[in-house]
Amino acid sequence: MIKNILKHSLRALKKQRGYVAINIFGLSIGIASSLIIALFIIHQLSFDQFNLKKDRIYRLTLDGKIGEQEVNAAYTASVIGPTMATDFPEVEKFCRLNIFGETIVKKEDLIFSVKDFVEVDSSFFEIFSIPLLKGNIQTVLTEPNTMVLSESMAKTIFGSEDPIDKMLQINTRKEPYRITGVMANFPEETHFNADILTSFVTNRRANDPEWLNNSFSTYVLLKPNTSPKNVEAKFPGMVEKYIGPRVQQLFGVSLSDFLSQGNRYNFHLQPLTSIHHDPTVEHEVKPAIDPKYLIIFGSIAILIIVIASINFMNLSTAQATKRAKEIGVKKVSGSSKSMLVLQFLTDSVVISFIALIIAVIMVFIALPFFNNLLDAHFRFNLFSHFYKIPVLFLFAFVVGILAGAYPAFYLSSFNPSTVLKGKVKDGVKNGKLRSILVSVQFLISIVLIIGTIIMYRQLTYMVNKDLGFGKDRLLVIEQAGSIGDQVNTFKQEVLKLPGIRNVSASTAVPGHNNNNNGYMLEGRDGQTFLMQTAYVDYDFLDTYGMQLTDGRFFDRSYGSDKEACIVNQKTIEEFGIDDFQQTRFVVIFNDSGEKTYMPIIGVCNDFHFESLHNRINPYIMRFKQEGNNWGYITVKFNSDASVNSVKQIEDIWKRFASNNPLQYFFMNDDFSHMYKAERQNAELSVVFAILGIFIAALGLFGLTSFTIEQRTKEVGVRKALGASGISIFYLISKEIIVLVCIATAVAWPLIYWVASNWLHNYYYRINLRVFEFVIGFALAIAIALTTISYKTLKSIQINPANTLRYE
Repeated sequence: MIKNILKHSLRALKKQRGYVAINIFGLSIGIASSLIIALFIIHQLSFDQFNLKKDRIYRLTLDGKIGEQEVNAAYTASVIGPTMATDFPEVEKFCRLNIFGETIVKKEDLIFSVKDFVEVDSSFFEIFSIPLLKGNIQTVLTEPNTMVLSESMAKTIFGSEDPIDKMLQINTRKEPYRITGVMANFPEETHFNADILTSFVTNRRANDPEWLNNSFSTYVLLKPNTSPKNVEAKFPGMVEKYIGPRVQQLFGVSLSDFLSQGNRYNFHLQPLTSIHHDPTVEHEVKPAIDPKYLIIFGSIAILIIVIASINFMNLSTAQATKRAKEIGVKKVSGSSKSMLVLQFLTDSVVISFIALIIAVIMVFIALPFFNNLLDAHFRFNLFSHFYKIPVLFLFAFVVGILAGAYPAFYLSSFNPSTVLKGKVKDGVKNGKLRSILVSVQFLISIVLIIGTIIMYRQLTYMVNKDLGFGKDRLLVIEQAGSIGDQVNTFKQEVLKLPGIRNVSASTAVPGHNNNNNGYMLEGRDGQTFLMQTAYVDYDFLDTYGMQLTDGRFFDRSYGSDKEACIVNQKTIEEFGIDDFQQTRFVVIFNDSGEKTYMPIIGVCNDFHFESLHNRINPYIMRFKQEGNNWGYITVKFNSDASVNSVKQIEDIWKRFASNNPLQYFFMNDDFSHMYKAERQNAELSVVFAILGIFIAALGLFGLTSFTIEQRTKEVGVRKALGASGISIFYLISKEIIVLVCIATAVAWPLIYWVASNWLHNYYYRINLRVFEFVIGFALAIAIALTTISYKTLKSIQINPANTLRYE
């Protein structure tokens, strides 16, 4: 029986090549789009899943509020891991990470740039599931100045030579590092990478007892069957025991008084597998993805499949008149309704399976484009897991059933006595459902259009917003410490080059902040204020094009300026400073509680030193004293930097930094890179919005073709009676225009609600305008009219004498 049903399905589909081709093509694009979106979502959800102990691994996050500034960051004090291992019986092991990023490694006269360089505790390989290919897992990183190379890095530096016990030099550090192991390359799906791991005990602050110096990431492995909530419940007691005395000592108030002022200081356990999906935590190595994007793209995948399925339903029911007599004959011949339903469902499933095969081919062809767009390495390996092909077939089967269910029951319900007399309209239901389905298609299309426009507007706003400083024509040199005390001499040499406007040295630059320090204000005992801190030289303000709103900047004429500070306008407003010239910050910098006073000599404009996801917070600039050589050197050009200019700076750098290569970035590119995820998501939305609209237009084209075919005689009669081409075009298109208007009325409030919620992810954001909504409506109308115009105009041009002979 199944063989006969399949044979009949193929024969029936062959007779309807046009409608079948449209259905297969539309479904193919829909399924291919959904598969690619599924690959994207699966990739994002797979981060850190490879760790065998993932359910017991947690990262500590600092949850604080000092003054008006909230802190939710992935850094902690060096001492907290060892303390938890001692005080908390639930903790099996801990591991601290100190992530350096790009670092220079030297093997004799050869220099290598290592992208990801990380200091870790010796427990690293016992917690994380990175295979150790060479070395002893128990002792590989227990000694100072030892390191483990990734497999690819070992091959890059040593080729086929065994690297174990070989020595490498790191940056300008005097003591070489001994290689004690080789590990497998990190998977792409991790929230941090490492090409080289070195022993954390090498770090001079490995045994630092200071609880308020938060600089490292700390991970803990809990014992089996341990509740993280029970561990978190002990954190307030730990804060009271260890941090309370430091607060009393440094700020002169008890911890309870400090907290009663509205401040907050606590820690949380963040599950390893949720790290990549929590963008609220600061100081991530890899940008975390907002789960809302996964919901958005998952919804788009479903909507595209819905559009393609609606095409199937509409075209199938529209073809009813062509198959009416066939159905009538079969019913009279004894075919049951269930047999007819099975036949029509088989037709739709066959189409779905053909579409699946074409979709798989499309995915293989399109995948390189999407990998390039998303800077990813998605793989579509059908044979990597036994369940993949069965799942795809099940997916195609379900799509076929869902898309064909209504047409199957609709077609099988024809009244045989009426349809065999040629009274099809009396034997079938009207086309109201088709109108509803077309409206749903336009509703989805309008939502996709408006949503994409809003995404791009927000992205454009972030990229082009005035940041409060000039980010153009700035070249920022990293690893300034490589030239030690020669920073000022290097600056003077660079200034001699043609086209150089200014050069400045600082410990931080916008987008690369590294110190978030607590300060007190003179006369406000017990109050603590948290501020991002940068140590800058005399040329910083001019180099970055910032403006003073009051006071002055550091001046070589005033020796006392070296002990002064500059703050931004937000500091004045948020801290309630009435007269900055009579205000001094207090810094308590040692165990004895000795105080240093810093007068405010100037107030600069507010500028964005972080991405536009975050609000502008209080910021303080202190003078960069001699000997404080770490950080950055910023070079400002008079015009766009040429390749020759960069080469000249590089030549000067080599004279000062010996064999250390010049590492730099352009500030403009760096800030654009902050919004890489938004740009990729916006571009991805555009691609799938276009595909969704194309599928909808394809279905509308098929439906219009059928409608015009049914109304050919009517068009001929109207033309013979003197109707103009425009009036006939309006007659055919007015129903579509009405459906677009209905869809728009539903789409506007829906997309307004979705977009408003999405924009709340950004502190600085666009306002929704009527313009985007009108554009969405106008584009939907234009797409609809363009789609139906070809067939409509073609029918108008036919000679009435020919059309009246139709049928």
